[in-house]
Amino acid sequence: MPLDHQTVLVRADYNVPLASDGSISDDLRIKANLPTLQYLLERGCKLVIISHLGRPEGKDKSLSLEPVAQRLAELLKRDIRFVDDTIGDKVYQAIKRAPKSSITVLENLRFYPEEEVDDHEFAQKIAKSTGANYFVQDGFGVVHRAHASTHAITLFIPSVAGLLLEREYDTITSAMEAPKRPLVAVMGGAKVSDKIAVIERFVKIADKIIIGGAMANTFLDYKGVSVGASKIESDQHEVLQRIYGAASKKAGNKVDDFIILPTDVAVAPSLSPDISRHVVALSNIKSDDIALDIGDESIERMVREVKSAGTVIWNGPLGYSELPAYAHGSARLALALAEQPETTSIIGGGDTADFVLKWDSNGGKSFTHVSTGGGASLELMAGDKLPGVESLLDARRQIEYTNSNKHK
Repeated sequence: MPLDHQTVLVRADYNVPLASDGSISDDLRIKANLPTLQYLLERGCKLVIISHLGRPEGKDKSLSLEPVAQRLAELLKRDIRFVDDTIGDKVYQAIKRAPKSSITVLENLRFYPEEEVDDHEFAQKIAKSTGANYFVQDGFGVVHRAHASTHAITLFIPSVAGLLLEREYDTITSAMEAPKRPLVAVMGGAKVSDKIAVIERFVKIADKIIIGGAMANTFLDYKGVSVGASKIESDQHEVLQRIYGAASKKAGNKVDDFIILPTDVAVAPSLSPDISRHVVALSNIKSDDIALDIGDESIERMVREVKSAGTVIWNGPLGYSELPAYAHGSARLALALAEQPETTSIIGGGDTADFVLKWDSNGGKSFTHVSTGGGASLELMAGDKLPGVESLLDARRQIEYTNSNKHK
């Protein structure tokens, strides 16, 4: 596509976490978008960036993208124009006046309810207001949603993938379809129900699956282990029966060496920040104990499994990592992966990415890939089609069809 000196609309994912004072507490997603912006600026493009932030109900100034535009200006060391709207004449005039090789950030897409319902008229208004010649989708964290800025917009502007989206898609897809073996999947987080499809796919393709986090409580309960006052999902029995049935067909009587559960846990009577770490064997969990992390023996087993891995895909913290005493499992896994760069290490987005970025003084570079997408990375790992990617493929086919007819 001849992008040089064109007006290009870029869909970024700037849905960054905010501190209590409204400042940006983690700018991973902004930094991850920079290579695409720099590539386009080098070609003299006039850039218009759209994104969402949070879940506003109407126009909520506390969720304005203006602080994001300011942070982007600091990272790029250049002036960034901000327009406090997403469509309309104010947007049109601001972009018309903007010089080549400039960046204009528009206001939060979700100030308009039409965004989340994939409203075609809203997408057409964005296209008209920005005057964009091309659309670049670079918001990996949103491509699992069929919204106006991920799907409908591609019906009105010639559309392509940005460098971030391309890297995320290729890296995760390659790791799932052609991993360097052994492939070890480490699954944590709160709920089995959030990750059923991913776990089922890992049963098919992984060499080992390590289960931690609060979801381990549900697995242990299914296996007949009393987990005290720990939170479990009592409605997942049939799901786990199906998972273990598939695992048994693959691993036979060694299923417990294939799906590896904790053998000990760190417990506490409550979620208090001043409680010290206390590790017990599964048989010693008391009725009022809450399991908040995998135990020391389980950590050592996990590290041994990871050391022999060719690829490790990690999705979900292994404990209540907001409290340092219960972040041991997650920290030891991060350290093990950081110390063996020959292993392909892919960190799922969301809470897992947040944890490793706080842990890693190297800004995430200690790992092969830290994903910017939570739900998007999960759905891609599960093998699901992503609406925002599928619409780009449809747009590409339409462009190819139009170009082929021009030459007939």
